[in-house]
Amino acid sequence: MDLDLINTAASALLTERIRMNTIASNIANAHTTRDANGDSNAYRRKVVNFQSILDNQNNVSGVQGVIEEDQSDLKMIFDPGHPDADQDGYVFYPNVSTEQEMVDMLSAKASYEANLKTIQVTKQMFNSALEI
Repeated sequence: MDLDLINTAASALLTERIRMNTIASNIANAHTTRDANGDSNAYRRKVVNFQSILDNQNNVSGVQGVIEEDQSDLKMIFDPGHPDADQDGYVFYPNVSTEQEMVDMLSAKASYEANLKTIQVTKQMFNSALEI
């Protein structure tokens, strides 16, 4: 039995899970203006880029996710009372848009469900073939 379809869908499920966790991290850090060391460095949004996996020798195919930082500009907001404000009263906030993250989460959810359905249908087809 050829299980390439299930392996491909399973790798996509894992990658979509990574994508959802990354989106959750972005939302959680949407107002983080300091890094782990306490320095005034705003959080940068993370994105998951999909890369295909194709290994003919081991008969493996699928996708994997690579987490990278979004290099778009940080938000600069005038807030002179903020402890991280610069000499002009501006604070650098993360380049995270909660609205964009929610849209990405819905997309990841739909992709996850589609890949799960692919595995379920393939399993049903294998079971039907065994009953013949």
